[in-house]
Amino acid sequence: MYIAPPPDSEATARLYQSSLDGQGFVMNLTRAWAWRPEVFEAFAALRSQLTEHSSLSKRELAVLVCATASELGDSYCALAWGKTLAGLSDPALAAAVLQSQAGAGLTPRDQALSSWARKLVDDPNRTTAADVASLRAAGLSEREIAEATLFVAFRLAFSTVNDALGVQPDWQVAAAAPKEVAAAVTFGRPVAPRLAY
Repeated sequence: MYIAPPPDSEATARLYQSSLDGQGFVMNLTRAWAWRPEVFEAFAALRSQLTEHSSLSKRELAVLVCATASELGDSYCALAWGKTLAGLSDPALAAAVLQSQAGAGLTPRDQALSSWARKLVDDPNRTTAADVASLRAAGLSEREIAEATLFVAFRLAFSTVNDALGVQPDWQVAAAAPKEVAAAVTFGRPVAPRLAY
């Protein structure tokens, strides 16, 4: 990344340990966010608050992230969430969302959410009442439309920090992604090399 990691402290140690416990390694993005551990932790808490009581399914949330990441050109989140979506559906569907392709088992809700996410990334001031009507027509409630919008905005903020600071996807994240997902991620920053110790 473009900035050096922060000095060691109790807060950074806590953040690194959390990443190690959850992922098995300290993620590259954790090192960038470690300059403000309390902000990272607040982001994690907000994500939980947003998703825990949402009527959007885990698969639909993964569709939103994959569409957002691919439209933004964020390889890090595309690889991580592409793996998640592949596990909740199948690798071909995840690759289709990452490549903005129709079909491959996408439900009308999947397609509507993917399209909405891409519109928000491209230019939120160009959305229309017809775009929202398309979401309703796919079966999304007013609350779900609001939640999807909040979630995409949240993911955009998170990805913007990582991408702007030059954070590369961890090789472990790339290695864990199904081959279809890895092949679909043709955008964004390259995967960090695996270092020999």
